[in-house]
Amino acid sequence: MPIDTLIATLSPKKPVLIAGPTASGKSALATAIVEAQGGIVVNADAIQVFANWRILTARPSEAEEARRPHALYGHIAKSAPYSVGHWLRDLKPLLNGPERPVIVGGTGLYLSALTEGLAEIPATPAEIRAEADTLTLEILTAGLDPESAARIDLNNRARVQRAWEVLKATGKGIARWQAQTPPPLLPLKQAQPIVADAPVDWLNARIARRFAAMLEEGALAEAEENLPDWDPAHLSSKAIGAPELIAYLQGACTLSEAQEAATIATRQYAKRQRTWFRARMKTWAPWDPSS
Repeated sequence: MPIDTLIATLSPKKPVLIAGPTASGKSALATAIVEAQGGIVVNADAIQVFANWRILTARPSEAEEARRPHALYGHIAKSAPYSVGHWLRDLKPLLNGPERPVIVGGTGLYLSALTEGLAEIPATPAEIRAEADTLTLEILTAGLDPESAARIDLNNRARVQRAWEVLKATGKGIARWQAQTPPPLLPLKQAQPIVADAPVDWLNARIARRFAAMLEEGALAEAEENLPDWDPAHLSSKAIGAPELIAYLQGACTLSEAQEAATIATRQYAKRQRTWFRARMKTWAPWDPSS
């Protein structure tokens, strides 16, 4: 569906939610909606919140941010922790602000927490996190309570480790915490939810072109700025393409090898995103950006 046709179906009064895999044209849609109907573009991408990557994370340019109101982009220091709970707290004032929010991003957990609620689980102590980092997936899985183990993807180490840490730290399984989830900040029925569902071949071609364009626009210089105090443990270092470009700058590979590795990693990430959206966002209005 063409963007103009889609915008014509939207109410200018209700918040808009836009999800979709990386490189699918979400930001262009959000900007077009704000330009046509007013409002503010609000970021729902877990890495675009960090200040140290603009080009590599496809954040809006300074000119784009100056032309239309944007929020929650690049407002967090690169070494700072940031979670879905932080994002919800930052977002809450914007939901009640003077501008209609158009919330856009590819972090499914952010959007699900916004529309379904988020369990208020205490922060994991550093020593428990450090212990979990040393354990194998098999050991972590064996240490889960049955109820939590039945509800998460046991092949996803991040999810398994999170559940293990919660049980270890609180004595209560993550499934029980989630059962006590408070009401969502923005129930889905109060918003206009859209999910981009692009053909795989079309999306993969865009991913390859976009990373090449990022290099032309200065992504390598951006990586050079991050090199002196590079720490792979920082959440901001999870930006796709960052480890690959840092590896090139450290002499571990050629630039073409780094580009290929980053492109493959982006395709893999997009596949995981599509799986999440199709499982969790079945009631969202589909939008084919290739049409």
